[in-house]
Amino acid sequence: MKQGWEVKKLTEIAEVSTGKWDASHANENSKYRFYTCAYDYLLCDTKRFFGECLILPGNGVNVGEVFYYDGEFDAYQRTYVISNIKLLPKYLHYHMLLFWKKLGTKKQYGSATNFIKIGNFQDYDVEFPQEIEQQRIVAILDEAFTAIEGAKANAVQNLKNAKELFDSYLQSVFENRGEGWEEQRLGEILINQPQNGWSPPAKNQSDSGIPVLTLSAVTGFVFNPLSVKYTSALSKPDARYWVNNGDLLITRSNTPELVGHVAICSNINEPTIYPDLIMKINPKEKIITTEFLFYQLKSPKLREIIKEAAHGANPTMKKINKTDVQNFKICYPLLFEQEKIIQKLDLLSAETKRLEAIYQQKIECLEELKKSILQKAFNGELG
Repeated sequence: MKQGWEVKKLTEIAEVSTGKWDASHANENSKYRFYTCAYDYLLCDTKRFFGECLILPGNGVNVGEVFYYDGEFDAYQRTYVISNIKLLPKYLHYHMLLFWKKLGTKKQYGSATNFIKIGNFQDYDVEFPQEIEQQRIVAILDEAFTAIEGAKANAVQNLKNAKELFDSYLQSVFENRGEGWEEQRLGEILINQPQNGWSPPAKNQSDSGIPVLTLSAVTGFVFNPLSVKYTSALSKPDARYWVNNGDLLITRSNTPELVGHVAICSNINEPTIYPDLIMKINPKEKIITTEFLFYQLKSPKLREIIKEAAHGANPTMKKINKTDVQNFKICYPLLFEQEKIIQKLDLLSAETKRLEAIYQQKIECLEELKKSILQKAFNGELG
């Protein structure tokens, strides 16, 4: 322990409680923040908490995040709120930004959904100096983080601009088409009907056996055949469920934002199955090439049409089906013109991905810089 610093349990220096509402408590027309386990807050009509507080998701993928808010708000029943803090609240916020994800959440429970318990907070140690030193540390970190967040915002905007530039050009290709383009239903230019994949039962999943693509293979930055899970103790599935290099895949669902993503299979070096939430579509190459159809399905307006076509009783799991896909309107010129368009789009896509990689790396480096500065602060090395 550093000279002059104390160590106490978190629950000795603050009150830890949870919200009491379920997700239906949210009301988008209200004025008070409603914190759930999601990254972004919602709104609600009630205000159970006030003042400087820390908010921490208690289950799901965001366990380990720590949010600071000074104001009136309420919380979801699985969200933890740290209030009545006896240290400088922002000092504790910075401390938990550095240590909570690693130390405070190392013990988690549940199988289908991970969660933490009040014991995680009771076991969390906080090392702190006198208040005047806390103030100095917070002032330095506030200034540094403001500068870093400004640089990060610029990088995020540049990343967004790069994506929007490509999307704008891509849309113009299909809006400003020349003479001689044909328009047909997608089903009329496919070799056969769109084919849903097959997801093996959970009991057959293991670390060896037949690889099965996951959604991330299609929704990721590039097609990644290594994004797989494995199955064993299976008879050989129907040939319809195998994918080959050059196959065009489209996601059927998972969440509204994941409907209609497309990818062309590549670098598949062993027999591989694709899951039920992905559909395989193979065009008649004498009419329209796979690459041209791929780019058209990625165009912004058609993407919106695809997303709007998703249906189902569960609003968070709406799907597109074979009939929906067959009815999408597709336009195309002669093959030689398709090849010229593909060459231009390939070049612009490669440059866009290069810029995206640069900006994404800058964002990641800025996050690492924040961690480095925090580490120095709690090592007593800020000078």
